[in-house]
Amino acid sequence: MAIRITSVLSNAKQILNKSQQVVPKGHIPVYVGKQADKKRYVVPVCYLNHPAFQDLLRSAEEEFGFHHPMGGLTIPCTPETFFKLTSELKC
Repeated sequence: MAIRITSVLSNAKQILNKSQQVVPKGHIPVYVGKQADKKRYVVPVCYLNHPAFQDLLRSAEEEFGFHHPMGGLTIPCTPETFFKLTSELKC
């Protein structure tokens, strides 16, 4: 019985991890924060055209160039700043 519960828990973790990695069509994942405090967010692609979001992209380019240590787009600001900015954006 213990083996079956362990198997069920293992499968549940795999499903959860897979669902967190799936990015809906028309969206991109971005990592927000500095150093080890990075959080992953999924944002609509249309944000890339917004001038305020482009300012964040420029700061990312200045800090990281085109090499992103997390393997994806990394924005070097606090999650609070990112949330405030993106909550005001409209596509």
